[in-house]
Amino acid sequence: MAFSAEFRCIAGCAGGYPLEQVIYRCPTCGDLLEVVHDLTALRERSHAQWKDLFGQRWRQVEEPFGSGVWGKHEWVAPQLESQNIVSMLEGGTHLTRVPRFAADLGLGDVRVKQCGTSHSGSFKDLGMTVLVSMVKQMIARGQPLKAIACASTGDTSAALAAYAAAAGIRSVVILPRGKISTAQLVQPLAMGSLVLAVDTDFDGCMTLVQELASKEGVYLANSMNSLRLEGQKTVAIEIAQQLGWQVPDWVVIPGGNLGNVSALGAGFEMLLALGLVDKRPRICVAQAAHASPLATSFQKGWSELEPVKAKTTLASAIQIGNPVSFKKAVRALKAFDGVALAVSEAELADASAHADRDGLFTDPHTGVALAALTKLAARGEITRDQRVIVISTASGLKFADFKVGYHEGTLAEAKAPRYRNTPVELPPRYDAVREALLRGLD
Repeated sequence: MAFSAEFRCIAGCAGGYPLEQVIYRCPTCGDLLEVVHDLTALRERSHAQWKDLFGQRWRQVEEPFGSGVWGKHEWVAPQLESQNIVSMLEGGTHLTRVPRFAADLGLGDVRVKQCGTSHSGSFKDLGMTVLVSMVKQMIARGQPLKAIACASTGDTSAALAAYAAAAGIRSVVILPRGKISTAQLVQPLAMGSLVLAVDTDFDGCMTLVQELASKEGVYLANSMNSLRLEGQKTVAIEIAQQLGWQVPDWVVIPGGNLGNVSALGAGFEMLLALGLVDKRPRICVAQAAHASPLATSFQKGWSELEPVKAKTTLASAIQIGNPVSFKKAVRALKAFDGVALAVSEAELADASAHADRDGLFTDPHTGVALAALTKLAARGEITRDQRVIVISTASGLKFADFKVGYHEGTLAEAKAPRYRNTPVELPPRYDAVREALLRGLD
């Protein structure tokens, strides 16, 4: 069957553009583009046939279809030839139950979608495999692209560096100097990227990389490029598949540049349009209060974006005051009866540590989502009979300093850590160890 997709303007301007065309905004109105699939062709297979195909491919050994993204090849980038796919078996991540955390909140079924267990340690792999694969095909067909470039607060740069290196394509990363974790900085360095640390914030880096992409023959890899979102939308498809082709009542996701929520919405909309599910979940976008223009817009009845100068936050990857995908995010949240909430630094730190007691090791951005869930439960907006999925966007191992600071009590942003745990220091005597054991387990 001949499946196809193309770029189209999110504002509805006439015209479509091939996925291999170097284009990021509508030439008519300047708005962002989105990938639109030929749903008529996709409907030539029944929803039962799609479920069966996706089930056969799920975590299989044969590459690339064991990938959580490329197992949905026809729904992602159907014109991309298999030999150009650059995959590291991204996706296929676990839905982890957190029963004690849920019970403490007065909730029932709460699960965390562990997107951070992907190759480079974040959900950004899901989009980067699509973008880099498409660039590989573009170069193979003669397009003169020098490199792929991104602005990043950490995770995007790691994903780009990994997939570009695997494809044999040069990568350029522009980072805000001194504002990302050491673990995040070292990943693109280790994989050979040209790393430019600039004395600005993420929004400043984003302005620079857009200018480079328009003038210097490099391909833009940030989420304003809708190819990224095609990979990220598979999170929604995976969730439904893992729940027996059901959707949860709520999905809570952290938001910075806001491509993630529009991708999540696109995935659920595609499932609904092709008959694999019969309803939409509600969506909550969680933001750190220090960088929360979407939450401000929601509080004002979805007012126009008011860019802010983002303040320093423990959730550094979402320290973004002028999100590129704002319009897409608002559109998705309106369609999904969604909400946007801001949480404090202390709230995100405590929520992260609270959920860790169920065996997780959460990053601070997931802490933002968990703190928003805590607020929604306290308000009674989410109830015990509702199923909730929290999207964990990155591995906590990238943020070990955040964990150490929390449990040592040295985080200025969390002066009274509720779930702090420290080692009990003892002399080398059995009676002292026994006493500490009995006291600690009482």
